Amino acid sequence: MAAKTLTVVFSLILISMLVVTTWASFERNVFAAAQDLMTDRWFVATLADAYCGFLTFYAWLAWRECCWGRRLGWFVAIMLLGNIAMASYVLLQVWKLRHDFSVEKLLIGRSK
Repeated sequence: MAAKTLTVVFSLILISMLVVTTWASFERNVFAAAQDLMTDRWFVATLADAYCGFLTFYAWLAWRECCWGRRLGWFVAIMLLGNIAMASYVLLQVWKLRHDFSVEKLLIGRSK
């Protein structure tokens, strides 16, 4: 049950982020938007909060992953894609554990 629930939740996150990112991209480029928004303190605070969350998630991911190459690849993906990469990572881990899934293995298991 937990694997199906996590698959649904993180699939919805992934799809939502892809849709909203695509929708926003049709209005203007992310770099053009950043030039206008970086003067807004609430935007900067929200961005700092998001990246602190990305780093928190990455700390868990780095502990799980044994290979430095994977750690580096996922770090770059998370810093560039945020929740798109994070949802993808969780979905991949749930898929890898599909036959032997438990929340404990997902949260505290080490990747092979």
